[in-house]
Amino acid sequence: MNAEQRERAEREQARRVLPPAACSDPAPGRTEARRRHLLSEIDRRTQARSTRPVLRPRRRMALVLGAVVAAGAAVVVLSLGSGTTGAPDVPSASAASVRVLERAALAANATSQTKVLDGQYVYVKTVGHTSVLSENKAGQMVLLREDEGMEQWTSVDGSERTLQRKAGKDKLLPEGPASLNSPTYGFLAALPTDPHVLLKLIRDDAEKNHGAGSGSTTGPDQEAFVTIGDLLRTGVAPPATTAALYRAAALIPGVDVVPEAVDAAGRRGVAVARVHDGERTEWIFDTSTDRLLGERTVLLKDSAWGKAGSVVTSVALVSSGIVGEAGQAS
Repeated sequence: MNAEQRERAEREQARRVLPPAACSDPAPGRTEARRRHLLSEIDRRTQARSTRPVLRPRRRMALVLGAVVAAGAAVVVLSLGSGTTGAPDVPSASAASVRVLERAALAANATSQTKVLDGQYVYVKTVGHTSVLSENKAGQMVLLREDEGMEQWTSVDGSERTLQRKAGKDKLLPEGPASLNSPTYGFLAALPTDPHVLLKLIRDDAEKNHGAGSGSTTGPDQEAFVTIGDLLRTGVAPPATTAALYRAAALIPGVDVVPEAVDAAGRRGVAVARVHDGERTEWIFDTSTDRLLGERTVLLKDSAWGKAGSVVTSVALVSSGIVGEAGQAS
């Protein structure tokens, strides 16, 4: 099969999974370099899938011991980004997922670049929930649902503390340097926009705490997937940075497509996902605009957290933008 035939086959495969694009593709001259890169990735991955066995990664459920609640009842929270140890035999990202992520990258690049000034704030509003295992006075573990809806204002240049509003109550988050786990707009704007370089930076950071010998149940590949998801969901970045994050995710092994998914706001879309040990982390995209709607974690097998099919965490991005002061909505 030559390159042209392979391209037609890949397009047909993606067409069966995805709805038609909401708008026509950009001019060929503007995207030719990206198209060549995408096709070379598909060629490489198709060859890799034909020569390597497909093995599923294994991990244990990631648990985080939380604060003590009423009468000494301990709370255990299922983190939104629990993950996997990196495995050499995990297949490359599927062609369909590469297609979804490339469309999201093109949509991001088509967004007008907003002039951002020091002293302004990134505003993000989310709705959703997290599953919680709580030990009651009798020593029994009870599964609860904790509200994760919030509004948050983060200083563009990091000069002011982040204001977070949950259930009508405001609090200032602790000060600290900007990082992948606590980004500012300025931090995101300074990230490399080459997807390979960007993924290496994120994965190297994950390797420090989640690599071989760390004892972590979250490996570098899944941690990189989770980190990128968090950056996309909770931060506003320049269009080129957002596009690079989507293309970096397309380079992570084990990424695939879920044709139908619903976010915490009840909006339906297509999901790019990564599975580990009976749990699937999904990024949900609007099929008309290719914009990110939210993220959720779905159980694929029965566990203490619920029955197969249960959505144990779900957070939807309902509003975001740049505002002049903390407390102002976009």
